[in-house]
Amino acid sequence: MRVPVLLLDDLRILLLEDEPLIAIDVEQLCTDHGARSVTIVQHLAQVDAGEVRSLFDAAIIDLMLGGQSTLGFAQRLLEQDLPFIIASGRSAQEMEALLPGIAIVEKPYSGMDLVEALAAACARPPRVRQPTSP
Repeated sequence: MRVPVLLLDDLRILLLEDEPLIAIDVEQLCTDHGARSVTIVQHLAQVDAGEVRSLFDAAIIDLMLGGQSTLGFAQRLLEQDLPFIIASGRSAQEMEALLPGIAIVEKPYSGMDLVEALAAACARPPRVRQPTSP
């Protein structure tokens, strides 16, 4: 029996994504890889940057949310030392100048690229889920 590797084991993840189908796919992907919870935010007004650190362990951010830039929000996460990655349709080269040192996963992306980038941002080694007894 193969024991799954849980790259996002027990993380509480904030997902800033305004495309519902993408958000649902990413939510499922994260929970499949062990995330405790994924909170989807489609508008910046739905989340207070000051409370993010106490509610979440990591974030996945689309840099345009409902036509509004999330760059300022990303800067506040940097100040709070909350691990996050950018998942954007903008090129990685363009984004690196705006947020140096932050992992950028270009859309369209593979699910594992996203999961591995978030796990790396959190500097978490993968944990293996122990099989449960019957």
